[in-house]
Amino acid sequence: MKNRVILLLIALFQLSTASFATNIQGGKGKTANILQVELKESINSYTWLLVQKSLEKAYTDKMDAVLIHMNTYGGEVVYADSIRSALLDATIPIYVFIDNNAASAGALISIACDSIYMRSGATIGASTVVDQAGTAASDKVQSYMRGIIRATAESQGKIKRVEAGNTVEQWRRDPRIAEAMVDPDVVVPGVIDTGKVLTLTANEALKYGYCDGIADNVDEVLREKVGYSDYKVEVFTLKAVDKLRGRLMGSALRAILIMIIVAGIWFEFQAPGIGLPTIAAVAAAILYFAPLYLVGLAQNWEISAFVVGVLLLLAELFIIPGFGVAGIAGILLMVVGLVFALVGVDYSFSVDGLAALEEPFLLVSLSIVAAILLMIWVTSKIGKKDGFLQRIALTSTQKNEDGFVGVPTDIFSLVGKQGVATTILKPSGKVIIDGKNYDAMALVSFIEPGTTVVVVRHEAGQVYVKPIRVG
Repeated sequence: MKNRVILLLIALFQLSTASFATNIQGGKGKTANILQVELKESINSYTWLLVQKSLEKAYTDKMDAVLIHMNTYGGEVVYADSIRSALLDATIPIYVFIDNNAASAGALISIACDSIYMRSGATIGASTVVDQAGTAASDKVQSYMRGIIRATAESQGKIKRVEAGNTVEQWRRDPRIAEAMVDPDVVVPGVIDTGKVLTLTANEALKYGYCDGIADNVDEVLREKVGYSDYKVEVFTLKAVDKLRGRLMGSALRAILIMIIVAGIWFEFQAPGIGLPTIAAVAAAILYFAPLYLVGLAQNWEISAFVVGVLLLLAELFIIPGFGVAGIAGILLMVVGLVFALVGVDYSFSVDGLAALEEPFLLVSLSIVAAILLMIWVTSKIGKKDGFLQRIALTSTQKNEDGFVGVPTDIFSLVGKQGVATTILKPSGKVIIDGKNYDAMALVSFIEPGTTVVVVRHEAGQVYVKPIRVG
C-alpha cells in the first residue's frame, strides 16, 4: 500500500513538473502569439521594409516570438546586413524555418536568428557576393561579407559540453563554417575542402550546429521543436503604402530614376526656361530620396549634398564663365548624395567601410553612363525620317523659290553699329541694336548684360560683337 502511495506521488509530481514546463514555454498558461513573416523573394528594399515593419508590430502588439518563413536565393548585401542587424537587436525570440532555400543573403539572415529549423531537403549557404552577371565581386567586398557572416555566427555565443570528464566551450555556430559559406579558400576539416563554397543540407546543418531541428511545416516547428502547446499564428502583411515605398526602393527602379534625373538636367540645359525635363528630373529626385529617407537610409546631409551639387552645376552653366571648379564640385556632390543615400546610417568612414560603397557606387555610375548613352542615341534619332522621334523636330524645307530667305536681310547693314547686351553672352545671347533684338555671339570671353557692344561681323543670321571699352 505504501509503495502504491509513493508511486502515485511521484507520478503527480512528474505531471505537475511537465505542466509547469509547458506553461512556461507557452507563456504561463496563456496562448502564445506568434508573428509569421513570409520571406520568399529576393532580399531587397521591399523585404527589408517587410522585416522592419513586422518587428515594429511584434513589439507594439507584444508578440511572444517572430517566425520567419524563408525560401530565398539571396539578394542585395546592404539590405541583408540591415535585416541581420535588426534581428540581432531583437528583444523577443526570432525563429526561422527554411522551407527549401536560404542561399547567400538568406543564409546571413538565418544565422542571425535565435533558432534555425529546416525542412528535409532544404539547404543553407553559398553566400559569396556576386554582381548582376553572376561574377564574384572583388576581394574587398568578399572580405566585408566574410567579416559580417563571421561576426553574426559569433554573436550566437558559446556552449559548454563535457568531453572526457572535462568541461570545454565551443561555438554554438562555428564562425569558420559560416566563413566557408562565403570564401572558397576557407578549409574546415571534416566539413569542406578548399576551392569550394560551402552549402549545407538540412542533415549536415543539424550535425554542425547550423540547424536546431528538421520539420515539415510551421506548426511542427512551433509545437514539436520550439515546444509551444497553445499558440496563435498571425501572418504579417504590409500596408499598401508601405508596399509602394518598398518597391520604389528597388535597385532597378532606382537606376531608372537616376537616368531620368541625369537626362532631365541634360535636356533642360539644351533649351531655355523650365519645361518637362525639369519636372521629370525633380519628380525622379523626390521618388529616389523620399523612400530612402523614410526608412532611415538617406540622411539630411546626403540630400543637401545632392541639392547643393545641382545648384553649383546650374551656377557653372549660367553664371560663372567657362567650366571649372564649381561644375566639377557640383557633379561630385550629386554623385556623393546619390551613393551615400543607399548606405546605412551606421556607415563607418574607414578602409573596411569602402566595401559597403562599392555596390551603390556601381549602381549610380552605371546608371549615369547608361543615361548619357541613351541621350546620345535619342538625340541622334530626333528629326530622322526613320526615327520614332521625327515628329518633335521641324524637317520641312523652306525653298528660295517659295519666297523664303535664309537670314533676315537687315543684319547685312549692322556691321560697325553699336548696341547693348540684354542678356549675358556666354558666348551667345541677345543684343538690342536700333531698338530691335538680335541673336549675338561674343567674340571674346563673355559679356555682361548692359554692356555696350559693337557689331564686328555677321554670319548665318547671327551677329558677332565685342564690348566697347570705356575710357
